[in-house]
Amino acid sequence: MADMLSKKELNINVEYLTRVEGHGNVVINVKDGKLEKCHLEVIEAPRFFEAMVRGRSIFEVQHITSRICGICSVGHCTASVKAVEDAIQYKISEQTKLLRKLLLHLEILDSHILHAYFLVAPDALGVKSVVPLIKTHKDVVLRALRMKKQYSDMCDILAGRHTHPISICPRGWTKLPSRKDLEKMKEIFLSQVEDLKATVDIFKTVKLPIFERATEYVALTHPNEYALYEGDLTSSDTKELVKPRDYKKIIHEYHVAHSTAKHSKNARSSYMVGALARININFDKLNNEAKGVADALGFKVPCYNPYMNTVAQVIEVAHCTYDSLRIIDGFLSKGMDYNDVVTSWPTEKELTNFKVNAGTGAGLVEVPRGVLAHEYTVDDKGIVRNANCVIPTNQNLANVDLDMQKLVPEFIDKSKEEITLLAEMLVRAYDPCISCSAHVLDVRFV
Repeated sequence: MADMLSKKELNINVEYLTRVEGHGNVVINVKDGKLEKCHLEVIEAPRFFEAMVRGRSIFEVQHITSRICGICSVGHCTASVKAVEDAIQYKISEQTKLLRKLLLHLEILDSHILHAYFLVAPDALGVKSVVPLIKTHKDVVLRALRMKKQYSDMCDILAGRHTHPISICPRGWTKLPSRKDLEKMKEIFLSQVEDLKATVDIFKTVKLPIFERATEYVALTHPNEYALYEGDLTSSDTKELVKPRDYKKIIHEYHVAHSTAKHSKNARSSYMVGALARININFDKLNNEAKGVADALGFKVPCYNPYMNTVAQVIEVAHCTYDSLRIIDGFLSKGMDYNDVVTSWPTEKELTNFKVNAGTGAGLVEVPRGVLAHEYTVDDKGIVRNANCVIPTNQNLANVDLDMQKLVPEFIDKSKEEITLLAEMLVRAYDPCISCSAHVLDVRFV
C-alpha cells in the first residue's frame, strides 16, 4: 500500500455533503505516503428506541419503532409486529402475510427510486444536487417525483398513510383494502411500466466507478421466493441457514472508537447488506422481469463493486413492481376475506383476563438498505420487557471503512477533487441511514 501511495500527502476538507442521511465524517489522512486514517466517523447521539418500548404493550410498540426512520417506517413496523408474533407464538393468516409483502414492496420501491434518482444520479451527471437537473432533465425529475408520489399514495391506500403506517398491527390488519382500492393500485402499477423502462434506459448510460473488493454478503434467503418479508438469514461465505431467532449467530455487533454507531462482522472483518447483497445471494429467485433488467444493465453475479448497489436497486424496482402486480391480481381473482380483520388492541371482553404466551421472539425483514432485526422479550400480559434492534446501516459501516481503505491507494494519483468525489460516492452508494434528521456528511482529508 505504501508503494501505491507514492509518498503523497493530501489535505482536503469538504465540510458539508448532502444526499446522505444524518451526521458523519469521512476522515482520510495520507501523510508521507502512509494512509494513517481512512474511515467513516458516525457522530450521531444514541436514540435509545430499545429503552422506549420497555414497559409498553405489544399493541403499541410498532407505532413507536416506526418512528426510528421516516423512510423505512414500514420496515420497522413490519419487523416489530413479526417479533411480537414470534414472541407470543401467534400465526398470521396467508392473506395478512401477502398484504405485508405488498406493503414492504411499496416501501422498497419508494426508497430505491429516491436513492437512484435524487441521491446518486446527480453525481453521474456532474451536478451537486437534483435541483440543477430541473432545467436540464426536467422530464426525468418529473418522472421520479411522479413514481415516488404514486408509491406513497398506494401505501396510504394499504396502510392508512405511508410514513408511520397505522393499519398493520400484531395479529393482522385493522383495515383491509376494498376491491376498488386493489383495482386502483393495479392501475397505478400498470401505468408505471413505461416509467420503469425509462428508468432502466437512464441507468444504461450512467457510468459508475470501476472498483472491486470481494467481501461477505448477508441477506435473508427463501427456497421458494426472493426473500424480503421472510426467510432464513444466510451468508455468502458460510452458506449457513440461520433461523430469525438465532440472528446473532451471523450478526456480531461491536463498538469502535470512531463511531457512535455499532459495527458488525461475521466470517470476515466486515460484510455488506442491502440490494447488492440480496441479489448476489438470491439472484436465481428474481422474477423474469427483474432478470431481464439485470441483463439490460449488464449486471452479473457475483458482483463485488459497491457502487453497483444502485444498479441492484433498479433491478429490485422491477422485481417489486411485477411481484406487486402478481399479489394484487391474486386478490382480485380469488377475492379477499373481509372477516380477516383484527382490533389493534384486545377487545373489551379479552382485556379482562388478557394473557399471551410469554417469550422472546425476533422479526427479520429486508428493508431498502438490508436486513433489519427486531427482538423482543414479552411477558404473559403482553408487555415488552426487553428489546434489541439491529439496523442495516450499522451492519454496513465496517464494510464502508474497508472499501475506502482499498479505494484511496488505488486512485491516489487522481486529483484531490476526484478522490473526494469517489469517497463521497462510495458512502452514498450504500444509501446509509445515519440518522433520520439532518443530511450532512463532513469529508476531511487531513
